Amino acid sequence: MECHVYYEGDDDPDKCTARRLEKFDKATLYRSMGQVPYGIVLNPHAEQALSPADADDGLGTLVALDCSWESAEAASFKMRGIHRALPFLVAANPINYGRPFQLTTVEALAGAACILGDWELAEDILEPFRWGETFLTLNEEPLRRYSECADSSEVVAVQDDYLADEE
Repeated sequence: MECHVYYEGDDDPDKCTARRLEKFDKATLYRSMGQVPYGIVLNPHAEQALSPADADDGLGTLVALDCSWESAEAASFKMRGIHRALPFLVAANPINYGRPFQLTTVEALAGAACILGDWELAEDILEPFRWGETFLTLNEEPLRRYSECADSSEVVAVQDDYLADEE
């Protein structure tokens, strides 16, 4: 599975996980949407949750949006691909540690890889980050449960269990 990132560059370059992925040759960054390959687009505004069933489409390509929340919705409308939202996961990055749904680009890609059954890819792309292994540890149970689901509706049902516990 390949990792690709649409990169707007509107964050601190020193804290940008997408740039670090590119530096370590673990993802390809694109500044033009037209260059981004067709794949599974990790879109926080998508209507359907990512599930293991999405691995069956044979795309083998994960696309993350590395942009502000404000511009993510506008950018996602223009992006080609199969749009999927990540279910409940908790951030391990130092800025948003412990906060649900506040993932960095690398955390989103790693979470997606796990849900799609590619745990080795998740470990590989998280390797350059001190807190990378912590992301997998913090989310071990939900990622395992999501990866055992048959489809998006089952993923949403599992997510609802976690959201009920958060309240």
